[in-house]
Parts: sequence; C-alpha cells; structure tokens
Amino acid sequence: MDFGLVLQTDPPASRVVGLMKRAERNGFTHGWTFDSAVLWQEPFVIYSQILANTTKLKVGPMVTNPGTRTWEVTASTFATLNDMFGNRTVCGIGRGDSAMRVAGRKPNTLARLGEAIDAIRDLAEGRETEIDGQPLRIPWVRNSKLPVWMAAYGPRALALAGRKADGFILQLADPYLTEWMVKAVRAAAAEAGRDPASVTVCVAAPAYVGDDLAHAREQCRWFGGMVGNHVADLVARYGEHSGMVPEALTAYIGERHGYDYSHHGRAGNPSTDFVPDEIVDRFCLLGPAEAHIEKLKALRELGVDHFALYDMHDAQETTIDAYGGEIIPALM
Repeated sequence: MDFGLVLQTDPPASRVVGLMKRAERNGFTHGWTFDSAVLWQEPFVIYSQILANTTKLKVGPMVTNPGTRTWEVTASTFATLNDMFGNRTVCGIGRGDSAMRVAGRKPNTLARLGEAIDAIRDLAEGRETEIDGQPLRIPWVRNSKLPVWMAAYGPRALALAGRKADGFILQLADPYLTEWMVKAVRAAAAEAGRDPASVTVCVAAPAYVGDDLAHAREQCRWFGGMVGNHVADLVARYGEHSGMVPEALTAYIGERHGYDYSHHGRAGNPSTDFVPDEIVDRFCLLGPAEAHIEKLKALRELGVDHFALYDMHDAQETTIDAYGGEIIPALM
C-alpha cells in the first residue's frame, strides 16, 4: 500500500511545502492538495515548489474538475511539471464540488467529466484529441505520462471510473462501503474489456493518531459534512431508499441543513454538527497507531492500493511522524 498526504493550500505556501517534505521523509509517496481557486491558493504553482524541494514525491489535486480551467490548460500544466521534474504528477478529478459551487456554478455532468478524462490524458501525453469539435494536440509534449484518477460515489460515477480512469478515489474509509464501491468499479472495468486490477484504488480520509478519541472525532467531524455534500446529490438523484446507493452511506444526512463552504474541510466546521460519532469512526481513521494499522490492513484486503491521509486538524506534524514511524512500515 502506498501513502499520500492531502492538504489544503492555505497560505503561507511555504508551510504546505514543508509538510510535504516531512511526508516524503516519512515514507509517503504522494502529495495531494484540494483544488478550489476561491477558497485556497492556486495548487499548481505550489506543486512546482513541492517537486523542486522533494526527490520522488508525486503530486496532484484531490480533486480538480473539468470546469474551472480549460482542458488544454490543465493538460499543459501537468505536462510542463512532468517535463521539469520527470513524470511525478497524477491528475485526481471529479465533477467539482466546492470549486464550482463557490463560484456560483453547478458541478459538471458525468458526460462532461468522461470527455475531460480522455482529453486531458491524451493532451498531457502528447496525443491528438478533440475538444468541442476542435482537433487539438500540444506539439512540444515528449515522454509525459499522466495517470488520471477519478473520484466517485454513485453508481453512474463508479461505472465511469471503471470504464475510463486509471485510478478510483473513494473519499471515505468505511470497509463495507469500500468493498461495495470497489466491486462496482471493477465490474465496470471488466465489462469495458479492461483488466479490473489495472485500476488503482485510492481511499482518502482523515487520520488522527492518539488516545483521546473524543478530541480526534471533533477534529475530523468536518469530513462527514464534506462527504455529505456528495451524498445529498446522490439522494436527490436516486432517492433515499432506492437501492441504487447503500443506505449505510445515505442514512446519516437526514438532519443535514445546508452547508457553508467558508469552513469547508476545516476542524470545527459548524455545518457538520449533524454528523454522528458513528460516521466519524466509520469514515475516518482514529485512535492509537494499532487501530490505524488494523483498519488499513482490512482496506488492503479489499483491494485498496493507496491511502491518502487528510491532514487538516491540530496534529499535522505528529500524525505524519506517527505514520512514518509506526504505521507505514507495518503496511510495507
């Protein structure tokens, strides 16, 4: 199992770079950031500094979307970083939650997302593609490789990930839901004539190492609210009891009343008071190192290849060090 560190690009950017350097020293292989231009600083500028200050760490957004940048700009940016630093990027992509909604736009459709996955990958790897009817190729691209990992929850999105993406990003660490969704992605991959094992499976969730479980829960409760945004979309589309989405995912948002993006992804988010302790425990990794190791081993048995650790709480350095000192070695 590989490990990635996920951060928001809050200023100063030097702190983001410093935490990523610390992560690489502790055995993390990937450095991820949120991508929402209004809420945080521009991540691709910061990726250049992360890459310049590390030796092997791969970087990318968790996640970008097809709407805030044109596809050729996204592809050219990744290809430029690859040319400068040697194919050390991954494109995490989804429909766009905070980035689109904060700017007053709706998230992209799955059809548009599917087109973008193909076009961005092709352009970033030097192949010709078609965007809105226009043939396009970036002529200077040489030897660039860009894996594209797609974030998904619902049945149509999971099927799209299985058909098109190089990796699947699941933003929660509940073993039951992980098993259900990994099976859906792999079934779609097989139906599309792909090798299901070729799709990298990434689970992304907050992790907090320590014995004070109550404090850890309060530091990570925001995550249930963030996931709840996507769950609310699924309930609106499929209904609360449709059978299309497990009720183990949808039931907890019954008391949800809106969401304030000014606190998005932050400890103490007042929009997440509806999230019960049970959901925090299921979706996150909390407790002493042994509890993290046990849950990660269970996820690995379900086919998870990569754990991306959301490190937005009051113990960033100690969590990175605990993973490097105890947890990552146990999963090697």
